Amino acid sequence: MKAVYFMQNGGPEVLQYGEQPDPVAQEGQVVVDIHAASVNGADWKTRSGYHAPTKKFPHIPGRDFSGVVSAVGRGVTDFKIGDEVFGVSVHTDEGCYAEKVAINAAIVTKKPAQLSHIEAAAVGLVGLTAIVSIENALQVKAGQTVLVQGGAGGVASFGLQLAKHLGARVITTCSAANSDYVKGLGADQVIDYNKDDFTKALKDCDAVFDTVGGEVAKNAFKVLKRGGRAAFINGPAPTPPYEDMASLKPDASRKRAHLDRIVQLVTSGAVKLPQITTYALTDAQAAHRVSEGRHLRGKLVFKVR
Repeated sequence: MKAVYFMQNGGPEVLQYGEQPDPVAQEGQVVVDIHAASVNGADWKTRSGYHAPTKKFPHIPGRDFSGVVSAVGRGVTDFKIGDEVFGVSVHTDEGCYAEKVAINAAIVTKKPAQLSHIEAAAVGLVGLTAIVSIENALQVKAGQTVLVQGGAGGVASFGLQLAKHLGARVITTCSAANSDYVKGLGADQVIDYNKDDFTKALKDCDAVFDTVGGEVAKNAFKVLKRGGRAAFINGPAPTPPYEDMASLKPDASRKRAHLDRIVQLVTSGAVKLPQITTYALTDAQAAHRVSEGRHLRGKLVFKVR
């Protein structure tokens, strides 16, 4: 099969496009012929060794995909060859920048007919991450005020809409160029992070969903009310200044229930699809440069087939 892989950690230039062995369905697995795979911030961090050096080469990055089942392993009864599915691979496996992937059938679900493969691939990991953050960790409820940092990004834009769907008042930060975009997603208040300091513009938020990390994450507690909750997905959860403030690292375990919740939210119209920019798999280096720049709107998706 054709795939994008790397033989050492480094910049986008270490990504190569070429032949890799076809995966085989082990017990409990399916092999999926990938039609689309998305680009996530985790991908360039894996490639660069941002968190830890890669232990085994060649390594094929990529965590979410949409495609068609082409082989079924022993013990799998809920899928058959020809089923259209999408899913999110376990972070230690990855492997979705390729024409095929072998994956545990229990963490895959059927793709709804209303979504194209490109659209389904675009919402896999971002939707899962937003759901476990907004619903599970922050436990957002109607009437609460929620700050979503970096609202134009993939995870944040899904989380913004989910919080709004749950009845919260949603505030978000973004550049001026993305203000209309996030307002169109339902943001009640938008703060231009290039012009205004969110810690001076806000106070007494019930919850903060931080997708940015760094100093922005550390400042989350300055706008959180006592007894509030903050969730962090980009780096470790900082220590809160008060014991009654919760600092949370959401559990992004791969579960079919999360994928089915994504389907429910997107097909009902509760969450709009992100703005999608497509690339050929051969253009992986260019896609990583855009992703690593961290100022993109929506999602980047590889059209594999």
